[in-house]
Amino acid sequence: MTALLLAGCAKETPMQTSRVTSRPVIQDTPSLMHQGPYGSVIHQAANTYGVDETLVKAIIQVESGFNPGVVSKSNAVGLMQLKASTAGRDAYRLKGRYGQPSSFELKDPRVNIDLGTAYLSMLQQQLAGINNPQTLRYATTVAYVNGAGALLRTFSKDRVYAVAKINQMTPEQFYQHVQKNHPAPQAPRYLWKVNNAYLAMR
Repeated sequence: MTALLLAGCAKETPMQTSRVTSRPVIQDTPSLMHQGPYGSVIHQAANTYGVDETLVKAIIQVESGFNPGVVSKSNAVGLMQLKASTAGRDAYRLKGRYGQPSSFELKDPRVNIDLGTAYLSMLQQQLAGINNPQTLRYATTVAYVNGAGALLRTFSKDRVYAVAKINQMTPEQFYQHVQKNHPAPQAPRYLWKVNNAYLAMR
């Protein structure tokens, strides 16, 4: 798997925005209004794919500030800043579809959140075996922006041995390992940003 900016593009500035027209307004139910924009859509996607709902929200906050029309210079699109040819294509495959989503589709909040959350579930599968939920959240966050393979290789070229080494660490030790050892400069910053957003939403 390509280990460079598969989905997240939070490091890119400035972001360009485009107006999305003819989109249905997504109404949240009263019980989900307190969860912020697109709460019901995020809740449904998180339940469908077995992903931490707050992590989805934190990634959206960092990636787009909940603006569905954002398009980055590298053509990552929408709320979760998905690239059609990488994360978008992978999520399509998970859903049994061929090809890749269009830019128009990725600007649709429902489609973007569904595909982005599906992609997070794929990353969790690639990181299967990490026992501590907090460490898995950190690992999934880093993998979202730079790929699971790039992360695991900072521990070992052997996936099983890498996961075993991760399981010997506390979440804080894992966090510090990423800060000091990940080869992509955006990865430590991204983990810091998403984790801060996550904690603020708890």
